[in-house]
Amino acid sequence: MADAVVSVMAITGLVLARTGWLWMDRLAGVVGALVIANWSFGLLRDTGRILLDMNPDQHMCAKVRAAIEGDGDELADLHLWRLGPGHLGAVLSVITGEPRDCMYYRARLGHLKNLSHLTIEVVNSTA
Repeated sequence: MADAVVSVMAITGLVLARTGWLWMDRLAGVVGALVIANWSFGLLRDTGRILLDMNPDQHMCAKVRAAIEGDGDELADLHLWRLGPGHLGAVLSVITGEPRDCMYYRARLGHLKNLSHLTIEVVNSTA
């Protein structure tokens, strides 16, 4: 979209400069540079979150934590990442004092439809 806007502005600036408005070409160049800078900033912000392993959805983190820690288990580590539109992957490490396996925790998270891929590590604290 930014490329299309800048291209239209450049063509408009050149056409108006040919009709005598020489300043319009320079103005179109400056405004086009601002449009590209704004687009670049948004791209850097979005990709920076991915590269720095930031959780894409804090609300989902709270839901996962509430579902896991509901029976007294402890969520030791949680990583969420975006797989695609409406799909999240999660890696979690759970510390429990009960003899539970990963299928128990998969069932507890089953109501969260956005979690498309789960990797669960269960650590028994009594062992």
